[in-house]
Amino acid sequence: MKSENIIQNKSYQFALRIIKLYKFLIEEKKEFVLSKQILRCGTSIGANIEEGIAGQSKADFIAKFQIALKESRETHYWIRLLIDSNYLDKKSGQSILNDCEELLKLLNAILKTSKSNK
Repeated sequence: MKSENIIQNKSYQFALRIIKLYKFLIEEKKEFVLSKQILRCGTSIGANIEEGIAGQSKADFIAKFQIALKESRETHYWIRLLIDSNYLDKKSGQSILNDCEELLKLLNAILKTSKSNK
């Protein structure tokens, strides 16, 4: 039986939150540009993690996780921008921002360990 993969699970749950945020932005706020940006990068995190887990080599794993880290940083930027431009209220914005920061920390730790064990 395969053990639970924390980064895989958290990135998937985060992608679901991003999809809900996207729907909120287009339906409630009628915001169509920033919403697409956050949808693309926010869901890309988990997709790259999935690809990295199935990587053909350690280098492939690291490369995909590096992309996931970059997408996380971009998502973090867009969330901050949505909060500061008042598309998101502070409370709900901070909640999803915290989840994004958790992914950033996990990805940084995984990459640090993976690079040192190369």
